[in-house]
Order: sequence, then structure tokens, then C-alpha cells
Amino acid sequence: MSLLFSNRDKKGATQRKLGFFQKVRSFFISHIRQWLSSLGSIWRDPMPSILTIAVLGVSLTLPATLYVVVKNAESVEQSWQNAAEISLFLQDELTSQQLTTFVKQVELNHKVEQIQLINKADALAEFEQLSGFGDALNLLDSNPLPNVLVVTPSSQFSSANAAKALLSELEQMREVDFGKLDIEWLRRLNALLNMVNSALSSLIILLCISVVLIVGNTIRLAIANRKDEIEVLKLVGATDSFIQRPFLYTGLWYGFFAGMLAWFSIEILLWYLSASIEVITELYHSEFSLSGLSAGEMFWLLAISMMLGWLGSFIVVRQQIKLIEPELG
Repeated sequence: MSLLFSNRDKKGATQRKLGFFQKVRSFFISHIRQWLSSLGSIWRDPMPSILTIAVLGVSLTLPATLYVVVKNAESVEQSWQNAAEISLFLQDELTSQQLTTFVKQVELNHKVEQIQLINKADALAEFEQLSGFGDALNLLDSNPLPNVLVVTPSSQFSSANAAKALLSELEQMREVDFGKLDIEWLRRLNALLNMVNSALSSLIILLCISVVLIVGNTIRLAIANRKDEIEVLKLVGATDSFIQRPFLYTGLWYGFFAGMLAWFSIEILLWYLSASIEVITELYHSEFSLSGLSAGEMFWLLAISMMLGWLGSFIVVRQQIKLIEPELG
């Protein structure tokens, strides 16, 4: 109960008649002052604040880094899937006319993006050059290699399941002896990425809870250290909501700085790994490059971290402020 304000209402607010624009102006000025005041309280007590932000930053860096890894892995997987090829080994007894007709028929299939015919003579010459068994191959009476048609599915049918369905469709054609599509490694990669995505979801939930608990405990200690100040504020008529705001803003600042630290840590990690990735891409003649958080993803990281900081403060502040009442007598 206030000793200085007898006309305090049930919520503890002082009765004053203000115009609408004055109320709006007063509202924003009050919030801005408390927002800056909460930043000043963090600045005045640097070491505990730095340690708290560092712990929060690490907690946010772990799931954010795993998200970046999954995003880059999915981009690599997509490029591999788009390069999926089906090898059709053709019947030996096909005439030139039948072979030409079959190739044209496959080429007109809307599921096929491009084809390449490797005739048996070219295949044997290439095998002879690469294997080094030229003398042994000269002893053969006939060419044992079949004609091969390499089929590249269109982008809509380049996934593992779609490519396998296309392979089954092409194998039904009488000109095809059998087909081959190496998709098991794609299936394993898909399964691995699904497992990582599930682990990422679980990790995000656990670390978000840890952020809320860390911020809540930090704010609780801050309230305990400022108990006398809070009692004085209540004695002069300050409402609970007025006292709570600086602590809520402190939670927002903790979340903001932790999110910035997580983003900065991810950028350093990507910079550190970029040199090694460049060496690997040169060896495989690839144009792949690591991608970090986009502007939109960065915004969501900050928004989530600030929301978690505010939530941790909100859970603790309402209860703790109500428990502190000035002793009269």
C-alpha cells in the first residue's frame, strides 16, 4: 500500500486526467526510457551480463549451426538427385532401324530430359583404352558389350522414387534387356537427412527451454539484488507493471545479443571451413559453396531469441514482483 498516494486505484495507478495524445506520448516515452534503462543495467554490470549472453549465444549457436549444415546438405542432395541417370542395356539383336526408332521413342517421353546413346563399338574402344587390356580384347571373336542408352530424367522425375518408377517403366519396353539406377545411396542420404531433421527439432526444443531457464534465473537474481529499490518504488506508488517492464526489456536485450552472437559464431565457422570446402570442390570439379543464414533466416533467429528472452523474464517477473511488498510499521 502506498504511503504517499492516497488516491491510488486498485491497480496502483495514480488518478490523473490526461488528453489522448498526452497519454500516447507519455506511454511511448515511458517505455523508451525503461528500454534504455534496461540496456544501461546490462552495461553497468558487464561481467555477469557477458557470461549470460555467452551461454545463451552458445545455446542458440548449436541448433542454428545444425540448421545451416542441413540446409547445405539438402542443396547438395538436390543437385545430386537432379543429375540422376538411368542406364538402359539394350538387346543385342536390335537392327539399326529398331535402335533408331527406340531412341526416338524414349526421347519423346515427357519424363526424359536428355538421352545419350553409347554404341557397343564406342564402348569397347573406351574400355580398351581405360582398362589396358587391348591385347586380350583382340582375342575375342565378337564384341561382348551391349548398346547402352543413358537417360537423364527431367527435374520433376529426378528424385529417388520417381527415377525408380521411370526405370521400371522403361524396362518394360521390349528393346531393353535390363536397366540400372544407383539410387540406394540417395535413399541412405535421404534417410540420414530425415534423421538429422528430427534430431534438429528435438535439439531446438531442448535448447529453447534452456534459454528460457537461463534468462529466468538471471532475471530472478537481478530482482533479488534490487529488492530494496522495488520496495521503495512500491512505497511511492509505482504499479507492478511499471516495475516489471525494465526486467522484461532486459530479457529482450539478452535475447537480441545472444542471437547476434549466434549469427556471428556461424559466420566465423563458415569462414573457417570455406578454405577446406574450396579444396574439395576443386577436386570434384564442383561449383558448390557454403551458404550461411539469409537475411530472412537472420531475422527469424533474432525474433526467436528475443521472444525466448522475453518469455524467460515474463515467467519469473510476474511472480517475483508480487512477492515483494514493503514492510510497514
